[in-house]
Amino acid sequence: MLFQNPVTAQINDTLVYSGKFSVKVDSIIVIGNRKTDTNVIKRELTFGINDSVDSESLNYNRERIYSLGIFTKVTVSAERINLKNYVVIRVEESWYIYPIPFVELRDQDWEKISYGMDLGLRNLGGENETMQVRMGLGYDPVILLHYEYPYLFEKAKTDLIFNIAYQKVKNKSVIAEYLYRGEFNQKNYLASIDLGKRFGLFNRIDLQLGYNYIETPFYIKGINAAGGRIDRTFSIGLDYTHDTRDLAQFPSSGLYTKAEIMFMGLGIDGVNYKIADIDFREYRILFSNLRAKWRFAGRFTFGGLVPYYNYSYLGYNERIRGYFNTEMEGNDSYLGSLELNYPLLKDMNIDLGFVPVVPKELLSYRIALYLELFCDTGTTLMRGQNFSTRDLHTGYGTGLIFLLLPYNILRVEYAINDIGKTEWILGLGISF
Repeated sequence: MLFQNPVTAQINDTLVYSGKFSVKVDSIIVIGNRKTDTNVIKRELTFGINDSVDSESLNYNRERIYSLGIFTKVTVSAERINLKNYVVIRVEESWYIYPIPFVELRDQDWEKISYGMDLGLRNLGGENETMQVRMGLGYDPVILLHYEYPYLFEKAKTDLIFNIAYQKVKNKSVIAEYLYRGEFNQKNYLASIDLGKRFGLFNRIDLQLGYNYIETPFYIKGINAAGGRIDRTFSIGLDYTHDTRDLAQFPSSGLYTKAEIMFMGLGIDGVNYKIADIDFREYRILFSNLRAKWRFAGRFTFGGLVPYYNYSYLGYNERIRGYFNTEMEGNDSYLGSLELNYPLLKDMNIDLGFVPVVPKELLSYRIALYLELFCDTGTTLMRGQNFSTRDLHTGYGTGLIFLLLPYNILRVEYAINDIGKTEWILGLGISF
């Protein structure tokens, strides 16, 4: 039987398709997945047996497999073997146990550094499951337990995400600081369960159940949502996601749309308000290797009294380049971005397997270097305030993006805003 041992199988008389082609698929073979269940990979494919594939669809599916985040290298090829057409998927698995120290930027701010120890178990049972225990110190210290199982009920295509955490959070609201006449911290205990169901390859719905215990050293109406210095807030939420991106870590094509509604408090202790989020992104290749992407995102709060810690903010996790360090708050926020990028160094795989002692899985990377041009704009509004383009804060700029996948992305950017101020930005992760 062909490929009884796919890792060491030798294939004779093989023709590898290249250039422009379209072939009917007779069989799909996965090679190199020593730990990962083959079905985890095949679930991401947009084709099956008897479907036709070409070079473009194979590259798209390669990126979808890479988006799982558990492989350092993925190749997908169409090969003619013994008069049959095979799609051959070859993978190299990443390291799966991470008892390592970490240094992290809170709100993308180098002055808000959190550090500590992470214990991460990724893909331990071969089903792309994740368990993480974090002990963080520094800015907003945290203790976190996170568990994610993507295939809770295989046939129903459902998954489970569970979080439990304690965090000491510094207040970010200027209004709250003015009312208290000083800086202060809040203690936040939270637990949440997320049950998700996948519809086909690109659509999913999530039901979220949560509980937040937020303790403030004092009571001031608005800083707390209930009638005392402690808020005990139950929540229920529903969100819909449509995601056709090729490579989630750094997309070049596809759409990403997410709409979410959260019901906070449910009337218990007089707390009853709502939070709605929308996020739309499009990615496409304009011509040759020039890529374009654009985004619109909005966050809206309404209903009863909304505490300042759940206001909508810019200048923290969400930022406008050009006003990167300008903090804005309100009931609602609006954010738009447009970006072009072009590869100076195309994607390539490097292997440092010659380094002794370090596990091989930690020495294989996918790297690339991109030049980018960008424009960001956005604003926040208080309840009852009408939207006007005159309220928008806008910035433009250029930069370099260095990919070191599957681990991280580094961005060095230079921005100028609509009042002529300039700034350098050193950021981690994708812009959007």
